[in-house]
Amino acid sequence: QVQLVESGGGLVQPGGSLRLSCAASGFSLNGYHIGWFRHAPGKEREGVACISSSDVYTDYTDSVKGRFTISRDNAKNTVSLQMNSLKPEDTAVYYCNLELFGRSYWGQGTQVTVSS
Repeated sequence: QVQLVESGGGLVQPGGSLRLSCAASGFSLNGYHIGWFRHAPGKEREGVACISSSDVYTDYTDSVKGRFTISRDNAKNTVSLQMNSLKPEDTAVYYCNLELFGRSYWGQGTQVTVSS
């Protein structure tokens, strides 16, 4: 059974940083495309960043380019999202996602609140 668990969210002031982590149990994330999404109240769920199965390619939504960095740690079986220069509009619940054999796996999400 694949389980994803996000962690690292919290309350941070504008301009601050957070590092989110997506950990997997019962499954190795190594070699799989992983995405980070976010869902803010009153808005559609939005893809934020993704990393390719080979780790060669990463992609970001325009609003976070230059501020967020996605990376994978195979030893820890995690995919992280380093978020710098946070803005109030980054406030949302953040989820990691794995697509595997036609099924979509999500964690429970971690809340990120950017506010002074």
